[in-house]
Amino acid sequence: MLKKIKKKIKSILGKKSKKKVEENATSKNAPPRKRAAKKKAAKQPSTGNKNTNKKSAPKKTDPKKRASKKRGSKNSASDNGASKKRASKKTFFKHSRKVNDPEAKQEAKKYDNPVASRTLLLDTIKEEGMMTQSSVFKALNVREDQEEGVSRRLSAMVRDGQLVQNRRGGYLPVDEKHLIKGHVIAHADGFGFLVPDEGGDDLFLSAKQMRGVLHGDHAVATVAGVDRRGRLEGSIISVVERANSTLVGRLFNDDGIAYVVPDNKRITQNIMIPADMLGDASSDQIVKVEITSQPTRRKQMVGKVIDVIGEHMAPGMEIEMAIHNHGIPYEFPDAVTAQANNFGASVKDKDKEGRLDLRDLSLVTIDGADARDFDDAVYCEPSKNGWKLIVAIADVAHYVDIGSPLDVEGYERATSVYFPGRVIPMLPEALSNGLCSINPDVDRLCMVCEMFVNKQGEIESYDFKEAVMRSHARLTYTQVSEALEGEGTGEIASDIYPHIVNLNDMYQALDGARTARGTIEFDTTETVINFTDDKRIESIRPSTRNDAHKIIEECMISANVCAAKFIAKSKNPCLYRVHEDPTDEKIQDLRGFLSDLDLKLGEPSRKIVSSDYAELSAVIKEREDFHMIQTLMLRSMKQAVYMSENSGHFGLALTHYAHFTSPIRRYPDLLVHRALKHIVRKRAKSDYMYSAERMAQMGEHCSDNERRANEATRDAEFALKCEYMLDKIGNSYDAKVTGVVQFGLFVELSEHFVEGLIHITNLPKDYYVFDPKTHQLVGENRGITFGLNDKIRIKVSRVNMDERKIDFELISEH
Repeated sequence: MLKKIKKKIKSILGKKSKKKVEENATSKNAPPRKRAAKKKAAKQPSTGNKNTNKKSAPKKTDPKKRASKKRGSKNSASDNGASKKRASKKTFFKHSRKVNDPEAKQEAKKYDNPVASRTLLLDTIKEEGMMTQSSVFKALNVREDQEEGVSRRLSAMVRDGQLVQNRRGGYLPVDEKHLIKGHVIAHADGFGFLVPDEGGDDLFLSAKQMRGVLHGDHAVATVAGVDRRGRLEGSIISVVERANSTLVGRLFNDDGIAYVVPDNKRITQNIMIPADMLGDASSDQIVKVEITSQPTRRKQMVGKVIDVIGEHMAPGMEIEMAIHNHGIPYEFPDAVTAQANNFGASVKDKDKEGRLDLRDLSLVTIDGADARDFDDAVYCEPSKNGWKLIVAIADVAHYVDIGSPLDVEGYERATSVYFPGRVIPMLPEALSNGLCSINPDVDRLCMVCEMFVNKQGEIESYDFKEAVMRSHARLTYTQVSEALEGEGTGEIASDIYPHIVNLNDMYQALDGARTARGTIEFDTTETVINFTDDKRIESIRPSTRNDAHKIIEECMISANVCAAKFIAKSKNPCLYRVHEDPTDEKIQDLRGFLSDLDLKLGEPSRKIVSSDYAELSAVIKEREDFHMIQTLMLRSMKQAVYMSENSGHFGLALTHYAHFTSPIRRYPDLLVHRALKHIVRKRAKSDYMYSAERMAQMGEHCSDNERRANEATRDAEFALKCEYMLDKIGNSYDAKVTGVVQFGLFVELSEHFVEGLIHITNLPKDYYVFDPKTHQLVGENRGITFGLNDKIRIKVSRVNMDERKIDFELISEH
């Protein structure tokens, strides 16, 4: 059989060789006229394709003529019928087809010398496969005066992630199946993941792949294989957009070589600082660095020091570093400050005209003792079938016009950021603590929600109005709670106290309705950090939540619900506060865990509802493992976000919900106020300020900035707690397990509410296996188990300020 195959191959090769000899002979024996024509064609510029026959060219030829012959010519005498047939149809199509740009008219309107649109370029590259810049020029008949424009457009498409450019300069469309575009999520241990923009499984990025990218970068990768854990492995093709232009870190200088170690632990590469880029910075200071050269697989980052933040371990440095690490704007531009200051300190008489006058109504503010900005005031009186509740909210929208410097900066920040002992406001203090803050005994502009609540805690009717008001008292939660619990009026004036009693009576009805509809209640502990005069932590204590907190919370929820329904009726685009239902996968995991404890969550035959969670919470309240089960219930639910489409609020068991009550510190609330004003003033729908698409973008932006603020606050708090524990190394404390992972236990100290890690190597000797279903570490040899909410005794063994880590050792189990 093998001999037959070899014989067949020799026969084919022999025929090809014979054919070539015949073609050469035919070329040589051609009549003089044809040979002359052939020579003439060789001298002319080539218009043919690469596949034209070029075997008859003499060996010694001028380089230019030889190049011309290699390109070939349609007029060549040696192009017989067979060679014409063999000419590349694809290449001929590229060079000769009529170009039809679907966006030619739009391009002509925008530019004097229009070039190929992005759509045409993308369609062409998709159709033809990988193309270089020159092949794009040829395929689309790009003129010489258009080449620079097309080149820039191709580069912009690479930048925007529509195309990817390989090492040879070829362009490929990103939406090819083997290419995935997404954001890089880095891990402190050096590896990372690419989270696809279009959803689907994440790609694992090895430490080698992570050398050329940083946390947050937008990149294009291809699937390189599957690792030993069964995860898809990615290989970075190109970086579409860099997420980090500046970084904050600690400056080191080793033997004349300066570098900065980023404080963000997700960024594991150091930044090299040339000697002439150090500025006034010195070793061991905390500095801000501008990245002048982004990392590649072969080169480290290079940067220059642009700001010295302060000395390492200086008081308050933890908050400063959190602000810079998360890119939180902390200084207002001059134009913003100037606009805020121009309004003055008091409300102008002309601004009060045409508004409902509520200055004689006993509206009061109830806030924390350390509050500085007052968004809301409340008033309650009995009515025929229940109560009339008035919630007055500072009219920030009156001062912050759309597109003004205040509006642009407010949107950029999207929220105030509350650090321990420090606030980064969304709006300048001239407004947030001044003209828009409902301070006592001064006139203030407000948006009012008037509600009638029946004795069953249901809102029967509501309305919104623009008003002017005057707060009759600035009360604290403690004052209100003590007055309601005591026999007298406490520190509350006698003329104000009856209205507080009305509020409490109405709250009891609202609370009953809340329970009836199945609102989820979780028992969580929040902490308050107390500082010394030199900004060091003095103590960490749990915050207390009394009935006064609950009264105000129910008033605000009621107003938020009414605002959402009022806007939904108008069908104008706005932002809703949406808490979506848990995913089926999360519910199944939770039910699997609960089944081992003889507990259940709702009926598997129907859709899960919030009352199912509420019922389970009531059942487990007296159990010893209550906190463990509650933690898993919390983890099964999604995070609330801002969306332009109303999907209800799962946790509160509400069909409509929006944020209306805090426009001083939340931009979504400001958008809600603008929507309400548009309706109250009976403006035409066609005159509405925002499109649905724009509102959806704003929702994503505000949700992202809310998460950024929470992460920055959490980082600052943990850094402060690390510093607080420095002088407590060697001390022993009672603690409880708050998290179980493969490599150990996360535990929280009962006394100081500080969390740290007991590494698996510091547990009693055994071979531990992590059970993700029960969230336990189980010792296979001795049967020792550790699970959520286990009570233990620990010793503080190590505190690492640079890595933000606190390590504990297990002393005993309770």
